[in-house]
Amino acid sequence: MSQEEHNDKLERPLCYIDGQVINIASMATAVAASMERARNGIGFTFLTLNLDHITKRRENFNFRRAYDRAAFVSADGAPVVWLSRAIGAEIERTTGADLVWPVAAECARLGIPVFLFGSTNAVLATVSAQLTAAFPDLAIAGTEAPCMGFDPRSSAAEAAADRIARSGAGIVFVALGAPKQELFADMALQRHPHLGLYCIGAALDFAAGAQRRAPEFMAQHGLEWLWRLSQNPRRMAGRYWKSALTLAWLAVPWQLERVVNAACFERSRAPMPPACSLPSPQSPAQAQDPEQSQLAEPPTAVSANPWSQDRGS
Repeated sequence: MSQEEHNDKLERPLCYIDGQVINIASMATAVAASMERARNGIGFTFLTLNLDHITKRRENFNFRRAYDRAAFVSADGAPVVWLSRAIGAEIERTTGADLVWPVAAECARLGIPVFLFGSTNAVLATVSAQLTAAFPDLAIAGTEAPCMGFDPRSSAAEAAADRIARSGAGIVFVALGAPKQELFADMALQRHPHLGLYCIGAALDFAAGAQRRAPEFMAQHGLEWLWRLSQNPRRMAGRYWKSALTLAWLAVPWQLERVVNAACFERSRAPMPPACSLPSPQSPAQAQDPEQSQLAEPPTAVSANPWSQDRGS
């Protein structure tokens, strides 16, 4: 089956958040859809959207392009899940950290070698041992921890992508953090179209115990950000401030519009009109960007909502 035929079979868009498509509804869908491509030797990138990524998409053209070209995008952060559900999309939170083990299990079953890229050599050694202990049939094609200051758009990054491809790996877990991992994965796929690359953030560090993940009850109630802020306040404070502003921009106008529409409905006793779209402000990078997103049209079920329009991403 050709690349074009597989592209036609991508998961149907469920909704758009600030112009970014989400097409993965659950962990089960994530594993089944992506491994179907891997089984057929068709490459992809799998990205997990959160508020920080939405902010970075507005500011960084290359990061936005990497998202636009991704075959699969899931809702990572709890606020993204809430926004999606508010416009009628049935979406569950699917994080990079939660993808590693179920994907590795499928790779073991299907005989697809995996490569671990990112973090540190100590973490990679620990996680490799954990994976092979859990899945004896899993083939680890290789591991590599880039040096400090790694540039995902450099010749060194291209050489790393070439080494991964030569290793025989079909699946790559990229653990560099945003935006480096998304930029590296996008570049690697352009050079080697058979690779399936999952951007998984701190997943390997969590597995090895190098970082502590938020307790389950905090994650279930959308408080993982508070845990991470308490663990690393100097690094995370600025990020979460920007994310809070992004959330306010996305959510407040829509809530105000609902109030206005409800008031009009009460006065007219007529059927309440659908909420109209509210334009998203373009960053300077977006305003000057001559390229246009090639995302599909949003599904009609949510096209009348303020987050469901492609806003020139």
